[in-house]
Amino acid sequence: MGISYQQGNYEVFLDIPKVTEKNEGIQIISAKGNSISAAVNKISMNLEDQVDLLHLKVLIVDKAFATQGLSEITASTIRSRHISPKTMFVICDEPLDHFFKGINNINNGDGKEIYDFFQKNSGWNPEIAHTPVWKVFRSIHSYTNDVVLPIIKSGESTAIQSMGSGILKNGKMVARLNNEQTLLYNVYDGNSLDGKIEVIGKATVQIVSSRIHNESKFVSGKPVLNSELKLKVIILDVIGNPSVEVIKTELQILLRRVMDQIFRKVQLANADIFGIGQHYRDDLPRTELAQWRTKYLPEAKINLEVTTTIRNTGNLKLR
Repeated sequence: MGISYQQGNYEVFLDIPKVTEKNEGIQIISAKGNSISAAVNKISMNLEDQVDLLHLKVLIVDKAFATQGLSEITASTIRSRHISPKTMFVICDEPLDHFFKGINNINNGDGKEIYDFFQKNSGWNPEIAHTPVWKVFRSIHSYTNDVVLPIIKSGESTAIQSMGSGILKNGKMVARLNNEQTLLYNVYDGNSLDGKIEVIGKATVQIVSSRIHNESKFVSGKPVLNSELKLKVIILDVIGNPSVEVIKTELQILLRRVMDQIFRKVQLANADIFGIGQHYRDDLPRTELAQWRTKYLPEAKINLEVTTTIRNTGNLKLR
């Protein structure tokens, strides 16, 4: 389901699989209303079948709606119980009518691409954020935990193209991450299985497992977080003839550099997508936790140590 909001009116798009002998294709139906329920009711009224949103898999909003804020729609979704809290929340980087027109093109496949794109046992990739509705609802009502949502648009040679992810603070999109930064966010979040990282000019490695250990403390009234990220990787290919140690060193430098970029970005946006404040909930009273994003997060120091273990080099000969 796609939802856009303009000038006080909601426009709802429903992507409904066609029930035919071959079970191929989809049907795109849209309606407008002064509320989401009113728009859905209009669709249900004009359809020959009842509209049941309980099995909805993906909920898409346009960029303007995400920037304005998703608090109301998220609260309505959780409160009504018509939509599963496990439904994926997604931001579209183009007008929704253009997006749904693109995925409805029969040349792009059988119409199930939008579902498969976000399914972990199908087309999901670690460079894509994976955030259900319940996590967005939790972040809106949390002082110390924000989220990222995947950003997509219709592709040129594929049905869908990933455009990175949007950082949400209190339900509003305040910044963006590119695909590489999203992958490393997933690595830090422990959600990076099979993610591939290109060590520029040296090799391409695939993450087999990741584990992170955090130690938090206050130094001169400022939060300091010491994080140790342990990665197990396998080498997929190499450029030239680098040694294992060179690849490990370059990979660690790359990871620290990109993670530092992400940390600076979330501090400027006052959005705690890594849940750093969770480690200080026992150290601060509730009145101070309410100021975590604006008072403590910009002053926080994160010391990241990366330890890499190359588990397998395949048939590659390395020094």
